[in-house]
Amino acid sequence: MKFKYFITFIFFITFNSILFAEQSNKEISFYTGIFDTIDKEGDDKSQLFGVEHRNPNLYRSTLLGKFAPVTGAFITKKGSAYLYTGVEGQYKLGPLKISPSFAPGYYEKGNGKDLGDELEFKSEIKFGIDFLEGSKLGYSYSHISNNDWGEKNPGTDNQQITFSKNF
Repeated sequence: MKFKYFITFIFFITFNSILFAEQSNKEISFYTGIFDTIDKEGDDKSQLFGVEHRNPNLYRSTLLGKFAPVTGAFITKKGSAYLYTGVEGQYKLGPLKISPSFAPGYYEKGNGKDLGDELEFKSEIKFGIDFLEGSKLGYSYSHISNNDWGEKNPGTDNQQITFSKNF
């Protein structure tokens, strides 16, 4: 339990240093949604709230598109928490932005769903649209599992509504 608080403390110290850094080009996203959307038993479904950071200065163009690091965390109403960092792509189709991502991270089950291990992998697809200058509204669908590296691998599918703002 102390490790959970230590990880949370380190995350917030790191996140605050990112948020209040001298650079002025940061994208912060806040999201809320449903954790374990396809829960057949209905006992693990829960609300979630999260925050995510992207630095548009770090986007790199490749043959496969634009990619950048992404870091974030969420917590569910049942006390589950997930801290992650990974890579996100960005593709534009007119006003629509499509952003697939992959991020390994640390999962703490709290009173929520046991995903089988602390090391979990999140794959996600986001659809967003610019609706104000420097702001985006979007929808995302993600899957989190441990790739059968844990004792069990039930996985979880999540849906979120996202608001992003460039600072």
